[in-house]
Amino acid sequence: MTASANLAGLGLELPPVAVPVAAYVPATRVGTQVWTSGQLPFVAGSLTVTGKVGADVSPEDAAAAARVAALNAVAAAAQVAGGIDAIGRVLRVVVYVASAPGFTGQPAVANGASLLLQEVFGDAGVHVRSAVGVAELPLGSPVEVELVVEA
Repeated sequence: MTASANLAGLGLELPPVAVPVAAYVPATRVGTQVWTSGQLPFVAGSLTVTGKVGADVSPEDAAAAARVAALNAVAAAAQVAGGIDAIGRVLRVVVYVASAPGFTGQPAVANGASLLLQEVFGDAGVHVRSAVGVAELPLGSPVEVELVVEA
């Protein structure tokens, strides 16, 4: 099955690529790799949730937001790669989690992004990953996701 077929089977569509809120591009190609800028969990131009995980946002809601942010990152990568089916493999994922003091569940939050990528790309969606707790993220987002893919 292709990534586009898997995406459709999940009842999902690639969203429009978010317009950058500062001086950067959503994704760029370097040789056979496409690197994305950090993507937030925007749906129709609005964040799905705001706040710090472990205080304002539950880990489950943050994982759902990471799934949305990952889909947005796939859209950015696909735009540069020539479509989602031109993405041959997900290489690296970084998930930043705006964490309340003492919150240590970043890996579980990051699983929201990782599992989506595996559902869409199958074995080619298995990747290396970092899940990083941070004090704040842009616009009060609880998560931000970056991808490196091979195209």
